[in-house]
Amino acid sequence: MTSERTYHHGDLRRAVLTAALDVIGTEGPGALSLRDLARRAGVSHAAPAHHFKDRTGLLTAIATEGYERFADALADAPDLRERGVRYVRFAADHPAHFQVMFQPDLYRTDDPDLLAAKDRASSELRAGVTGLPAAGRGDDARLAGVAAWSLAHGFATLLLSGNLEGAVGGQDPEAVFRSVTELLFASAADHPAAERPTGTRGTGT
Repeated sequence: MTSERTYHHGDLRRAVLTAALDVIGTEGPGALSLRDLARRAGVSHAAPAHHFKDRTGLLTAIATEGYERFADALADAPDLRERGVRYVRFAADHPAHFQVMFQPDLYRTDDPDLLAAKDRASSELRAGVTGLPAAGRGDDARLAGVAAWSLAHGFATLLLSGNLEGAVGGQDPEAVFRSVTELLFASAADHPAAERPTGTRGTGT
């Protein structure tokens, strides 16, 4: 039977993940059903539970795979701006993964494989901030990281939700993101720390 052949060839896990990503990409994670995914993958309705146990386990596997691919995408980026570009590129290339990764209520946040993948991705993101000269990241590197993350994640989220269609049009989203960062960096250069009002220091109080 097809279901037995798929299972014994070792393709079941990948087949279910692929089917799940298709559903998430078109209908969102709320539409996932193991029974429906088994039908799409051509296996018995109980077969997916062998690898994922339940729906939450499946979403945990998707988030883990997403963070692994995310870390790969960020690795060896030459600077913080390029990490931001790769962030946007990853979201555009893997929208279903991206959607699940940042909804921790969907999966098991204490899963060891997930934690390892997430930590690796976070390390790649932090490397972009620590690589900046001190003057370029302010007094608090963590806050600078939040600022960089907010810019890249916000742009990627707006892009995926169709909210940038008017602004981006037919332009390459990565090129637009680079332009946005250049505008902000130029703005920061026009207002150096020395010109801050008396009583303020760095990014703190």
